[in-house]
Amino acid sequence: MTTVSIPELCLVALVGISGSGKSTFARRQFTPTQVLSSDAFRALVADDENDQSASAEAFDALHYIAGKRLRAGRLTVVDATNVQAHARKALVDLARAHDVLPVAIVLDVPESECWARTELRPDRDFGRPVLSRQHRDLRRSLKQLGREGFRQVHVLRDVAEVSSAVVAYQKLYNDKKDLTGPFDVIGDVHGCREELELLLERLGYTLDRDSSQRAVDAHHPDGRTAVFVGDLVDRGPDSPGVLRLVMGMVAAGHALCVSGNHEAKLLRKLRGGTVRVAHGLQETLDQLDAADPELLEAVPAFLDGLISHYVLDGGRLVVAHAGLKEAYHGRASGRVRSFALYGDTTGETDEYGLPVRYPWAEEYKGAATVVYGHTPTPTAEWVNNTICVDTGCVFGGSLTALRYPSRELVSVPAIRAHYEPVRPLVVPTPQERGLDLADVIGRRSLVTPAGRVTVAAENAAAALEVMSRFAVDPRWLVWLPPTMAPASTSKVEGYLEHPVEALADYAAAGVPRVVCEEKHMGSRAVLVVCRSPAAGLRRFGIASGGAIYTRTGRPFFAELSLETAILDRVRAAADAAGLWDELGTDWVLLDAELLPWSAKAEPLIREQYASVAAAAGAALPVAHAALAAAAARGIDVASLTARFAGRVSSIEAFTDVYRRYCWPTDGLDGLRLAPFHVLAGEGSSYLRQDHEWHLALVDRLVAADPSLFATTRRLVVDPASPSDVSSAVQWWLELTGAGGEGMVLKPAVDAGPRVQPALKCRGRDYLRIIYGPDYLSRLDQLRGRGLQRKRNLALREQGLGLAALDLLAAGGSGRAVHQLVFALLACESEPVDPRL
Repeated sequence: MTTVSIPELCLVALVGISGSGKSTFARRQFTPTQVLSSDAFRALVADDENDQSASAEAFDALHYIAGKRLRAGRLTVVDATNVQAHARKALVDLARAHDVLPVAIVLDVPESECWARTELRPDRDFGRPVLSRQHRDLRRSLKQLGREGFRQVHVLRDVAEVSSAVVAYQKLYNDKKDLTGPFDVIGDVHGCREELELLLERLGYTLDRDSSQRAVDAHHPDGRTAVFVGDLVDRGPDSPGVLRLVMGMVAAGHALCVSGNHEAKLLRKLRGGTVRVAHGLQETLDQLDAADPELLEAVPAFLDGLISHYVLDGGRLVVAHAGLKEAYHGRASGRVRSFALYGDTTGETDEYGLPVRYPWAEEYKGAATVVYGHTPTPTAEWVNNTICVDTGCVFGGSLTALRYPSRELVSVPAIRAHYEPVRPLVVPTPQERGLDLADVIGRRSLVTPAGRVTVAAENAAAALEVMSRFAVDPRWLVWLPPTMAPASTSKVEGYLEHPVEALADYAAAGVPRVVCEEKHMGSRAVLVVCRSPAAGLRRFGIASGGAIYTRTGRPFFAELSLETAILDRVRAAADAAGLWDELGTDWVLLDAELLPWSAKAEPLIREQYASVAAAAGAALPVAHAALAAAAARGIDVASLTARFAGRVSSIEAFTDVYRRYCWPTDGLDGLRLAPFHVLAGEGSSYLRQDHEWHLALVDRLVAADPSLFATTRRLVVDPASPSDVSSAVQWWLELTGAGGEGMVLKPAVDAGPRVQPALKCRGRDYLRIIYGPDYLSRLDQLRGRGLQRKRNLALREQGLGLAALDLLAAGGSGRAVHQLVFALLACESEPVDPRL
C-alpha cells in the first residue's frame, strides 16, 4: 500500500492521460464535493462532457468554483488530464492567489493500459495518436512539476500502485487548533533576558537553570503555555541567553515561538547570506561568538524551524510576529509569511527612514483574536480584535504578555533602555490620546471576556445622543454599571421573586459561595476619586479631583459644589482607611448606591408614583361610597366591594413602599453613600476579586466616615446547602418585612464570564412599584415573563465592563476604553422589559 500524504488544505491537481483512472481514484479517495471534474463542467456548460469546443468555458467555470472553495478554506481536487504546462500553471496561480499549497498527484499508468480502457468506452471517440501525444506531454511534465511551483509531487507508477494508494492528511505546521491553552503571549524580547525572566516569574512560571545558573527552561504549575511573537534577538544585552531559554522551553513543550523578521535575518547571516548588518544584528553576532559552541550549533536549526504564525484554540487565537489579516489565517505561502514577518507595508518610508505600514488592524473584522508585536507601542491596546504586545522593552519601555483567554495584560518595566530607538518611543498623554467619533458610530463588533458583542447602528446612535447632550466629560466615563437580571421566576405561592430560585440558579452554575447583600433603594452612582487634581490630570487628562455620574453617564448632581463636597469626604475616608497606599494608586473607581432614592429620582417619584397614589386616594373613597349607596338600595355589590377593598389595601401598601425610600436632604445632610465595589486603581482591575474582598474594603470606608457611608449588610452562603438556603430565605424575609427592597446575590468568587455577575431578588411589597399596586392579583400572568433576553444583555454588558476595566488598568488609551463603555451604553437601547 502506498500512502499519499497531502495537507488538509491544498489544491490537488490530478495529472494523467485519458484512461489512467483519475476519476476512479478521485471517487475512491475524496468526497464528491471536493472533486471538480473537467468532464462534469463541460457537461454543465454544453450538455456534453466530450464537447472539446466547450473546454475554455468549462475550465473558466471550474476555476471560479475552485477559487470559491479555496477562499472558504476547503480542500479542492481538480480532475483533468493536466498534462500541459499552461493548464497546470493556471492551477498553481489559483493556489497562490488563495495562499494554499498546490499538490500534484500523478497517475503514471502505461499508455497501453490506458488505450485498452479507452477502447472499452463508447463515449470516447478520439484515436490512439491523441493518447500518445498526452503520454509524451506527461513524460516531459514529470521532470518539471517541482519547478512549476507544486509544493508536493506524488507519482504513482503503475496500475497496482494506483489501486493500492491511500490518501492521508497532514496538518499544516501552523495548525495548532488542538492546543487550547491557556496561553501567555509574550511580546518582542530583543535580547532582554533579565526582563524575560522577571516576566515569566510574574506570570507564575518556575525557571529551570543549568549548573552555571543559566535559565534553560521554564514551566508553569497550571500547565500554561508561553507563546513568543518573535524578535527574540538583536539590540538587547543577551540574545544568546534569550535563545537558550526559549529554545529550552520550546523543546520541552512549555512554549511555542513564531519567527520574527530579526530571526529570519539572523538565519540568513548565519548561513552565509548577504544581509545588511544593522538594527542590532552586530550585537547579536558578537554575543553569539562569545557563547558556548553547543548553543551556536543549535541556533540555526531552531531558527529554521520557526514558522510564520500559529492558529490556536480551535481557530480562536492567531499569533504572528507582525499580525495577520483574516484571509491569511491558517494559509501557507510566501505572501503570508512576508505579511506575518513584516506587516503590510506601503512601499514608502517615514521621516525616520522606516517602512510605512498599512493599518490592517483598523479594518480587521475577523472572529479570531490576533496577537502580534513588531512595531513597538508605549502601551498594548486593543484595536478591533487585535492587540500588539511589543511595548518596547529594549528601548526602555516594558515587556508585556497577554494572558489568554482571560485577556489580562501583565508587564514588567525595562531595567534600563538598552538601545536607542530610531523612532522615539513616546508615551502619549491622556490629552493627546483623545477620543474619536469614528470609534463609536455605526454597527460595531467588539470582543470581550464574555464573547463577541455586536452593537447595532441604531443603538449606537441612541447612545451618541445621550453621550453628546447629557453625559459628563467622556474622559471620566471609564466604566458603566451593567444591567442586572432577576432570578428565575419563583414557584413559591404568593411570590414572583424568591431567594430559593436565585440560589438554585447559582448552585446549577457550580458557584461554591454566594454573597447575599441587602439591596439599597437609592440611585446607582459611579465615583472616580483622584487623590489630587494632579492625579486626575495625569491619568484622565482633567485637572480635577474626580467625578460622580449615573449608570447612563450623566452628572449625578446639578450642583458642582455638592459633587466636590462628596468627593472630598470620600477622598478623606480613603486616606483614613489607608486605601491609597495599600492599593498603590492615586485614583480609585467605586461602584455605589447613593441614598435616598428621592435625592436623584424626585421628579420620577412625584410624576410616576405619587400621582398614582394621589389619584387612587381621590377615586377609591368615592367608589367605595357609591358601592355603599348601591348596597343600601338592595343591589348586590358584595364582590365589587370586596375587590375595591383589596385595591384600597394595595394602594396603601404601594404608597408605603415608595415613601420608605424618600426623606429630605439639604446639601450633604441626609445623603448616604453605600459602595459595594472597588472597581479599579492604577495598574489594577479588581472586579474579578472575591466579592468579600470588596465589601471588606468598603467596611473600612464606613468605619472612617460612618455619617456618609452606609454599611451593606450581607450573608455568605453555600447555594447547594439546604440549611444555608433556609438561612438566606429567613434573612430576606426579615429584610423585606422591615421595609427593605430585597437583596442582590453575587458569586463570592470569580465564576467566569458566562455566569450572571449578580441576580436581584426583590421583596413582595417592593414589586408593587414595579408591576403596579395590585400586581399580586396577576401573579400567574406575570410568571410567564421572559428573562433570557435580559440575562443575555447582562452578560454582554458585564463583558464590555470587564474589558474596559482591564484596558484601563493596563494603561490603555482613552479612545479604546471609551469605545467599550460607549458600546455598553448603546446596549441599554436593546428592547428589554424595563421592569425586569
